[in-house]
Amino acid sequence: MLLKTNLKIKSILATQEYYNKSKELISTKNIPDLFVADKKLMQSIVGHKIHHNVMMCGIRPKESTLETLGDHIIMLENSTSAENIGGVARSAAALGVDSYILPKQAPHPYARRALRVSMGHISLLKVHIYDDIFSTLENLKKRGYKIFASELTPFSTPLKDIKVPEKWVLLMGHEDKGLSQEVIDFCDECVQIEMIEGIKSFNVSVASAILMYEFKLKQK
Repeated sequence: MLLKTNLKIKSILATQEYYNKSKELISTKNIPDLFVADKKLMQSIVGHKIHHNVMMCGIRPKESTLETLGDHIIMLENSTSAENIGGVARSAAALGVDSYILPKQAPHPYARRALRVSMGHISLLKVHIYDDIFSTLENLKKRGYKIFASELTPFSTPLKDIKVPEKWVLLMGHEDKGLSQEVIDFCDECVQIEMIEGIKSFNVSVASAILMYEFKLKQK
């Protein structure tokens, strides 16, 4: 998938079987260095299990500006999990939410683990990395987006009752701490996924997928 994008690739380390299979696709790219090794040697070099007989070193693409993002955005206030960042990206791409906003202090969506979990689907999204969440949300509001905070509060609207506007941002919180109260107060509306009593939350990747699906469905 990444070889089919405009991503600048510096080198590839792969088995001969991979090169034989991907010869035509690789030939379309101007890649300076191509290295060959068997899978056992590859794993000893990189220090972890190799799933697809190939490792690639590339240059992260430039991020998108807020002005170029689509009408439907998934956004994280904070995250320490590269797996969740990759999982959210994969779900967003699958559900047609083409814009992804993340904080600067979180793992980068093109970091190895996040990229692997996204199965390369991050390359289908417009990605914006922000420094200050409040100025970013204020900018989005000025551009006509309604900001929905995914958080369980006494005033949260059940997902089944939510009214979805044309332009929206779904804001997800930290894996353990959720959204800060200051951020919740800054949002336009809180939304909660209905769950049985005694269950407090979903994993952020799972919750974002459920919310994105329902938001897209309600606009059809």
